[in-house]
Amino acid sequence: MAARRARGPLQRVRRRSRELRERVEALREECAAPGPGQREALSLRCMQLKKLVDENTNALRDLKKADEPAPVGNYNQRKEEEEKLLLKLSQQLQKLVLALDQDNTTKKSSVDKHHQKGPQSEDENEEEDESEDEESSEEKDSEEAEDDDDDDKLLDDPNVKECIAVGNFDAQQEGDLTFTKGEILFIHDKKADGWWVAENSRGERGLVPRTYLAVHKEDDESPEQSEEQVEVVDETADGTEIKKRTDSHWSALRRAIRENDAVEVLTTIGAVPAGFRLSTLFQLLEEGNQFRASHFLQPELTPSQLAFKDLVWDAEKDTISPRPTRVSLIVTLCGCKMIPLPGVSIQVLSRHVRFCLFDGNRVLSNIHTVRATWQPKNPQTWSFSPKVTGILPSLLDGDCFVRSNSLAADIGLLFELGIAYIRNSTGERGELSCGWAFLKLFTSNGMPVPAKMYELPLNGGTPCERGVEVDPSISRRGSGVLHQFMALKKQPVLLLKLRSLSVQSKDILYFLPETLIGSMCYSHLLLFYRQILGDALLKDRASLQSTDLICNPILATFPQLVDQPDLMDALRSAWADRERTLKRSEKRDAEFLKSLFVLVYHDSVFPLLHSTLLPPYKWAEEESEALRWKVIADFLKKSREHDGALQYLLAAENTHTAFDISELAYDFLGEARDDSSV
Repeated sequence: MAARRARGPLQRVRRRSRELRERVEALREECAAPGPGQREALSLRCMQLKKLVDENTNALRDLKKADEPAPVGNYNQRKEEEEKLLLKLSQQLQKLVLALDQDNTTKKSSVDKHHQKGPQSEDENEEEDESEDEESSEEKDSEEAEDDDDDDKLLDDPNVKECIAVGNFDAQQEGDLTFTKGEILFIHDKKADGWWVAENSRGERGLVPRTYLAVHKEDDESPEQSEEQVEVVDETADGTEIKKRTDSHWSALRRAIRENDAVEVLTTIGAVPAGFRLSTLFQLLEEGNQFRASHFLQPELTPSQLAFKDLVWDAEKDTISPRPTRVSLIVTLCGCKMIPLPGVSIQVLSRHVRFCLFDGNRVLSNIHTVRATWQPKNPQTWSFSPKVTGILPSLLDGDCFVRSNSLAADIGLLFELGIAYIRNSTGERGELSCGWAFLKLFTSNGMPVPAKMYELPLNGGTPCERGVEVDPSISRRGSGVLHQFMALKKQPVLLLKLRSLSVQSKDILYFLPETLIGSMCYSHLLLFYRQILGDALLKDRASLQSTDLICNPILATFPQLVDQPDLMDALRSAWADRERTLKRSEKRDAEFLKSLFVLVYHDSVFPLLHSTLLPPYKWAEEESEALRWKVIADFLKKSREHDGALQYLLAAENTHTAFDISELAYDFLGEARDDSSV
């Protein structure tokens, strides 16, 4: 008989949580109708049980996915749900302790009064007093519970902005706001995870925990009453565990809030309008690869991690299967109007639009960037997809595809207009947001929004702020009807068009990852990559259980290209040159095209990836971009002249970085995304 499999750490913690929940429920029933003299004992049991709950919570937070003996699907989500359950149990026990302690105090005062009376009257009224005490305590408990519920609802009301601190809080990390008990805070945004964006009377802004706040009521209470009320709430705050932040996007917001001092300096000297902020999406891109296209291009694992979620083999057609998604459309950026101009003290290096899928709380896709062009005569108007000689650079292409299978009801597109700048006086570089807009992709009935032209007004501040104008000076210049009409005409807007997919577009986009945003001009190259990936993982692998490295230079290096637009343009150019020489029958042969793409890849971008002549890719640095394109153009020219890259590789003047096995080996298990990512 096979031995029973040992439980994993997470399973043991969850089992312990269920036992604790049953004990809490039983203890709550006992506390609902306690017998004479049992309140102190029950209070002690509540504190002991709360200690056990806190110990289990700490054990849960110390767990890591790598400690599990076997793969666990939706590990992060299960861990987060378990932490919410334990936090709820801790709060219930804390309230029970407070209620029992209050009842004990009330009962002791009544006992003292009884001792002052004669023994005879004490015996006569003993049963009556006990019943009255129990009834009054039950009424008091119900009233307190109702008051707590009302206060919580009022505190969560988005229209309630002023709150009072009920305890001292020291910042735990950069971006948090330190405050003291009794301090009045103005709430800018109430996030669902319990960490709110607040501002104190000195204008300092940061993140604060909701559990340390109460609604600021400006009524005629006496100082004693208000002080006593704050003190009780303070005990609750001190006894409550601060909810741990699980949203990785908060780190970018903390940086934006912390570094807003630089923006305030620029605003004070008149270099930028008051509604400009540090770019939130740029901060997310700087944190790592989590929001880059190279990350979402990798195959996604199923919850069991035994198969691929968005890569399925079609045995009849001997290729990967198409995957329609809930969101499959084309976004065409048409232009931006009335974008405020920065002052002469800063030099603009790039004007661009970054956008991604967003549900109001989380970024759900990669962040795609399209650079804008403008005319010196009219710098407030941005345009996209300019007419150029040769191929249009992918960075300037305003036609973008959007794919997602997210079931979020509030899913939409978050657009952030930005400028990369350098200060003339200090040489300081940075990126500012010139405004943002959000376009919801589904109506309240769950129907997709119509494919048409949209004119989106831009909001100032960051996506977590509300009611901020990009340039408040426009609306402050007058109050008449004519002025309001003129001010409306001067408000910055983003023009875009949503388009449904054509049959030809579906034949390409349905084979791409389920979540991805990219340029339409290189979508056919992504299709080749996905087909080669499917062959390697699903067709040619000796065993589907094998996790060995796969020797394939394209799979190992292609994701790097997607994050370097100039190299993607080099591959597009090389493929277009080769495609023009093909016969009609060859263009219809999928296997022939795939093998030809492999040859073109090795003769074009693969040598460039490891050339020492090619500088590293740097965003919005004109000299670096020009030097890179010169190296790329020279290489492509020599490759065409010599019918391949071999002679270029053997030339003594061309040097390359030292060989690394990662240039050839594809570790699909290390690169694949699990089902809980983003």
